[in-house]
Amino acid sequence: MIKHHIYWWNLENLFDIENSPRRSEFLNNTLKGELEGWTVEVLDQKIARLLSIITQFNKGKGPDIFGVCEVENAFVVELLVERMTQELSREYAFVISDSADKRGIDSALIYDRAMYDPDPGTFSLRIIKRNPTRDLFQAHLNTTAGKKLLLVLNHWPSRSGGVLRTEPYRIMVAENLAYWIERMYEEQGEEASIVLMGDFNDNPTDRSITDYLLANNNRALVKSDRTTKKYMYNLMHRFQDAQLGTTVFSSQYNLLDQFIISKHILSEVAGMDFNLSTVKILNYPELTSGSYQKPIRFSRPSRDDFDPDGYSDHLPIELVLNEK
Repeated sequence: MIKHHIYWWNLENLFDIENSPRRSEFLNNTLKGELEGWTVEVLDQKIARLLSIITQFNKGKGPDIFGVCEVENAFVVELLVERMTQELSREYAFVISDSADKRGIDSALIYDRAMYDPDPGTFSLRIIKRNPTRDLFQAHLNTTAGKKLLLVLNHWPSRSGGVLRTEPYRIMVAENLAYWIERMYEEQGEEASIVLMGDFNDNPTDRSITDYLLANNNRALVKSDRTTKKYMYNLMHRFQDAQLGTTVFSSQYNLLDQFIISKHILSEVAGMDFNLSTVKILNYPELTSGSYQKPIRFSRPSRDDFDPDGYSDHLPIELVLNEK
């Protein structure tokens, strides 16, 4: 049996350096104040802090597949991947989205090239409200045993401005993603192994997830869905009553970062399955502070809460899939 150790982490603004020549003029003007003081040294420190956690993944072996968001461009991801390759003695590669987000926020999928062969090309879905949202980003990885994993990285519209006021934007993305999943089944067949991962900016019980994406924790419903094949299984419900979240806001836990899987993986006879006990929120002691286990954010030098010994305002999550 081959095990696939999959991780997701919102890296909290892994930006290129201040006034970077790789940044568009629009972004340089927009982010000028926000990125004041974000020097080469600060970027190196941010990557070093992230690496101190990433190198603990998979009992020190590192991730096999690693989805990340809040990265500005391929340059900063390349820096991270190079350091991961050096420190973990593995050969990592990556693919990255190129969204139209006004803050230059993209998602990227990092993978061990010895374990996976990516299908040529990737797919991005850009959803337009008043301005473009961050893309939904799809990549296919073929395993050495010939199985295909269909991975969709998500970073849904934020809650900034109020949860209820911004909810329609996340519902819009959820509906589009649900349609996209239908198309994936049409193209890849009913036994498609689909993994959604990301910062959904909603909890597993919020309407965007349950009513529009149709992701729930009802195993029987998902497994018996022989006609529509629309239902997905959300792996994060086990943490709902555990007094633990991937983010903490105003002393309230939120499970914004989630893994959601297709019926085929949930099936106990599939070529790819999982054990729910492998789904974890990685709340390492050094990552959190206080009685609420709040993630210690790195932030930015231009802000009062800048902490060069911090990491991110989100905790990473883990899933292990078994390939038979």
